[in-house]
Amino acid sequence: MSAAARVAQTSQAVRAFRKPPKIRKPLKYDESGLPIPHVNLLVRDTHPCRLADHYYTTLQDDLMYMTYNHESGPRPPPRAIRLTYDPNDPYTKNRYNPPVGGSQLGKKPAPPTTSENVVRLEKISIHTMVKEALTSRSNLLGAIAAFRALSGETQLGGGRHSNEGVQIVKAVKTVGGWVRPGLPVGVKVDLKGPKMYDFMATLVEFVLPRLREFPGIIMPPASSTMNSPSAVSGVVSFGLPPEAMGFFPQIEVNLDAYPKSYGMHIHFVTNAEGIGAQNRARALVSGFQIPFTRK
Repeated sequence: MSAAARVAQTSQAVRAFRKPPKIRKPLKYDESGLPIPHVNLLVRDTHPCRLADHYYTTLQDDLMYMTYNHESGPRPPPRAIRLTYDPNDPYTKNRYNPPVGGSQLGKKPAPPTTSENVVRLEKISIHTMVKEALTSRSNLLGAIAAFRALSGETQLGGGRHSNEGVQIVKAVKTVGGWVRPGLPVGVKVDLKGPKMYDFMATLVEFVLPRLREFPGIIMPPASSTMNSPSAVSGVVSFGLPPEAMGFFPQIEVNLDAYPKSYGMHIHFVTNAEGIGAQNRARALVSGFQIPFTRK
């Protein structure tokens, strides 16, 4: 068989490609000039989250056992707060009637202990202040790039409309004549879902063990009151020095790309509330190998 015959036979055996369909609807573009696809694109989890599985398989049951408070009977009715004046009086009917009895925020009892309200982590909030941003807003670019690398969050990333990404923090009042309302003073980012647990795993396994002068999150003295507003908030907060940012693998792999290192405050926000919420939140965070210390 000649070469021409073999080429002709091969060309007949090869199946012709079908032309791609034409897009009838023209593409729409968003405010930044990027095309908007015709379908909703959602990014799903590609692998199970290790710390999330640890919470639901082990830590949740332990916290239920440690923080369980048995109540034999119904709760007494709340104390009636006396009003300042009679609301039925026609002269004071449409006026604001403040209650008498002081602030009741620190005296709020915890909800009844059930399997539905076991303390859990809702989000991790990270923020930092950049003083140089008061003179030039361009000084925020380094902090924004570092926080995006740490969190992996972008605005509306993965099709999640609740994802706000890295946000710029602006001043709300005047301080010392230098800080005025509306001026950018820092950046923050809120982590939820698997990325929240991934950040905590990186913090526990790579950053905290390499800090030489970090004994743990400092707890208040044992003699402190448990009825303060911070004690019933259920939020565990602590700060990291600027050198800790270079210990994150996302930053350490290309440390020269960032102009400087920034310190940060980290807040673990839980669903605990009422009296003893701070202790329940600390028990949850300590279950993820976050160390605590008391002076």
